[in-house]
Amino acid sequence: MKVSLKEYGKANFMKFIRESTGLTQKEFGELINKSERTIQEYESGSINFTSDVLEEITKKTNVNIIAEKRD
Repeated sequence: MKVSLKEYGKANFMKFIRESTGLTQKEFGELINKSERTIQEYESGSINFTSDVLEEITKKTNVNIIAEKRD
């Protein structure tokens, strides 16, 4: 599955990816080596994730993330 970061916005993007995997916040966090709380914060938009997190997601899931360059 290909997903565009720009299309969803950061908070919605992370929730969409997690829900697409069928995992709970805790399970998704364990998969990408983050705490459940961190996943909650990503999904609420209170903290931003890094490109390293996106790389980990692509390694551990069947999701190809498309990140457009900023103008």
